[in-house]
Amino acid sequence: GFESLGRRMSALANEFEKGMTIETGGFNPRIDILEEENNIIVHAEIPGIDKTDIKISMNEDRMLTIKGEKKRREKEEGKQFIRSERSFGSFSRFFILPENIDPSKIAAKFNNGVVEITIPKKEPEQPKEYEINLV
Repeated sequence: GFESLGRRMSALANEFEKGMTIETGGFNPRIDILEEENNIIVHAEIPGIDKTDIKISMNEDRMLTIKGEKKRREKEEGKQFIRSERSFGSFSRFFILPENIDPSKIAAKFNNGVVEITIPKKEPEQPKEYEINLV
């Protein structure tokens, strides 16, 4: 009883000494949204992901969606993790954009693990004025 418990405690202490391997799912990139005079800029930090694994879209309700998957590298023969703290998994982020944007001119680029989406603003349409003749 006590001897077995002592061995298990010793094994657990050895694991802590090496660093435990913990797998957690659900990667969630950090987002910054900036507003300039003529643009809205979205920055998404997505390190360690290939740009082919990222999808950016906007629907007719002006909902901007950033989706993707950060994949865990397969174990290599003869190697094992001593510590694993990075998050992996699929992610989706959604943002409702204001009405004064031009969806046909949205541009995105990917550099050093950061997605930058530039959303141009447009001048709001002025209400049309109709002259009414007096009779």
